[in-house]
Amino acid sequence: MADIAGWIALAATCVAALMTAANLGARITGWGFVVFTVGALAWIVVGYTTDQTQLLWSNIFLGLVDLFGIWRWLGRRTRFSDAARAEEKLSERRAGENLFSLAALDGMPVVGPDGEVVAYAVDAFAACAGGQIDYLIVREGGVAGVGETLRRLPWRNIRVGDKALNTDLPAAALTDLPRAAGD
Repeated sequence: MADIAGWIALAATCVAALMTAANLGARITGWGFVVFTVGALAWIVVGYTTDQTQLLWSNIFLGLVDLFGIWRWLGRRTRFSDAARAEEKLSERRAGENLFSLAALDGMPVVGPDGEVVAYAVDAFAACAGGQIDYLIVREGGVAGVGETLRRLPWRNIRVGDKALNTDLPAAALTDLPRAAGD
């Protein structure tokens, strides 16, 4: 039994680590904590059946942390995301411009005039007094986060589309944009 539980624990822990490290959104991260919980339970079985008290108690603690992660990412955070989507839909039925959640910008693709993804949004910066967005920080180039460059893309070059940000700048023009501070 301990051998099977050990393999389940190993697989669950590895898959959950990938799910949370990928940072693919609140739901995926939340489900990563569910998988972590399965791993912690399996490690508890291994610790109990093999008399490894440190393994047992450390995974009891980690299981409690995982439950907090589930509440944080599937309960509380998902509620925030659902409220933001509802507010966006509500704005479509009101007079004036449609609204979108600024929290949704993180990771949103930036599509060039040719329809190709040229970068991904990282953050937005707005004026303190007026609240108007001045520019985006976008990441471009690199593979899996290695070798990517952070640049400032002026908001005037952005149009919010459905599930993407559209820019009038081609990919080659991004290299002419200023690099973000600290990059």
